[in-house]
Order: sequence, then C-alpha cells, then structure tokens
Amino acid sequence: MPQTLIVIPARMQASRLPGKPLADICGTPMIVHVLHRALESKAGRVVVATDAHEIRDVVEQAGGEVVMTRADHESGTDRIHEAVEAVDNQGVCDILLNLQGDLPTLDPALITACIAPLEEAEVDIATLAAEITDTEERDDPHVVKVVGSGPEDGDVMRALYFTRATAPYGDGPLYHHIGLYAFRRAALNRFVGLARSGLEKREKLEQLRALEAGMRIDVALVDTVPVGVDTPADLERARMLLGTA
Repeated sequence: MPQTLIVIPARMQASRLPGKPLADICGTPMIVHVLHRALESKAGRVVVATDAHEIRDVVEQAGGEVVMTRADHESGTDRIHEAVEAVDNQGVCDILLNLQGDLPTLDPALITACIAPLEEAEVDIATLAAEITDTEERDDPHVVKVVGSGPEDGDVMRALYFTRATAPYGDGPLYHHIGLYAFRRAALNRFVGLARSGLEKREKLEQLRALEAGMRIDVALVDTVPVGVDTPADLERARMLLGTA
C-alpha cells in the first residue's frame, strides 16, 4: 500500500492578504484549520512547511508537525520538495500531496479523491476539479479552468491544458480547477528540476510546466469547491461558513 505524505506550504508574504496563514477564523488561525482538515482525512502523515517562525509556533502549539524551509522558493511546489527531502529522506512515502494552506473549508474527503487517480500507473500527478455552475466564474481569470479529455468513466479526466481564459469554446461544461496536487515521488523530483516553461510564465500556472514536459496529469471530478482565501472578502466568507458549521 503506497504511503502518503501531506505537505502544507505556508508563508506570510501573500500579496493580497499578508499574514493570511495566521488570520483568525472563529478563534483559530487559518493554517490550523487546514492542518485539522488534513489530519481528519487520515490519508497520511501531515507536515506544515514554512519559513516563518510565527507559523511554526502556532502549528506546534496545535500539536502539528512543522519543517522550516528556505525563504527564497519561487513556488509552493519547490517548498514542498525541500520539506519532503527533510522529513522523508529515506523515501518511505511514495505519494506526496501538496495541500494549499489557504483552504480552511476543505472537505477532508477531497484529499482522498485527489490521490485516487494515482492508482493508474501511467499517471504522474493527480489533481481535482468541479463543474462550474456559477456563470460569473466562467469568465473570471482568478478561476482557473482545466480542459481535459473525457471524463471517460464519469469521474476522472486527463488534463490537456489549464487556463485563466474561458475554455474550451462551445457548448458543454467548464471545470473549475482545485489546487490540490498529488505527486508520485519521481514526478515531484522531475518537476522541480525543470525550468519554468513559456506557457507557465504566460498563464502564471506552474502545472503547465508539467504538461509541456509531457507529464500526465489526471483530474478527479468532485462536486464541491473549497473556499480559497486570497482576499479580505474571502476571509469573511470562510469565517461565515466555519462559524455556522
């Protein structure tokens, strides 16, 4: 049975909401909410990866495991890789899941759903998407869309492209990409060794680096999108949702 390591990257320098991992949501810092959701999934060992002592302190106070990483990483995936090498340098864990630290309303079942496509040996990376039902999301560049083939079996499709544009053209569903990524260990090692690709720079979406390199990304389709906290309005929405949970 493959073993899974869930790594939650967190930093204090978010441009639109500085210090957001420590933002108070119903009396608990946001990063601790995410830690709890990960632990509730029971999918594997959970580690928070950060360069901030403030984040380390609140996670350890909550009983969580923390690894300190460099401050100069270009992406969360690079931070994930450093953390994995620090806490699992013997290669015990075969699957490495990148869980964003700004998803406090995450349903723990989504973690299990994200890992599931890796049961197919040909899949390098797995992620999630949900069909867009809000018409405003169709044209919102902050809502990343995944274009894929299928879904052949109704719940998984193979990613062909990720974009901030409204795509694909024509009648049919559009899919809202959810930013969880489950990597095979070899795929993560390969990914962080690749140079940033042209489409990645243009769309500002690092998963395009993997597609341009010929890596296979499969997408599990789910019916719920967790609230990603990027702005003060997002934070208020998360407070409302968790306050009534």
